[in-house]
Amino acid sequence: MEITEVKVFPVRNNEKLKAYASVVFDDCFVVRDLRIINGNSGLFVAMPSRKRKDGSFRDTAHPLNVETRAKIEKTVLELYRQKITAEPET
Repeated sequence: MEITEVKVFPVRNNEKLKAYASVVFDDCFVVRDLRIINGNSGLFVAMPSRKRKDGSFRDTAHPLNVETRAKIEKTVLELYRQKITAEPET
C-alpha cells in the first residue's frame, strides 16, 4: 500500500494543534482528520478519533504496525514543514 496523496491544512494561533491532514492510499482510500500536534517531544501525527460515552477517545482509523505509522508520520510531517515554510506569515 502506497501513500499517493497528502493534503495538509495548517491551523493558525494554536499552541498544540498545528494542522489537519488527509492521506490517500493507492488512489482509492482516504483517511481524513489526522492532526499534527506539537507535543512535549516535538511534532507528531495523531490519528482520527471519536469521543466515547465515558469521555475517553478511541482512534477510528490507525496503522496496525510501526512501519506504516512511521511512513505516514514521515510523509505528513515533511509536507507540513514544506507548507509552513512556503507560506508567508499573516
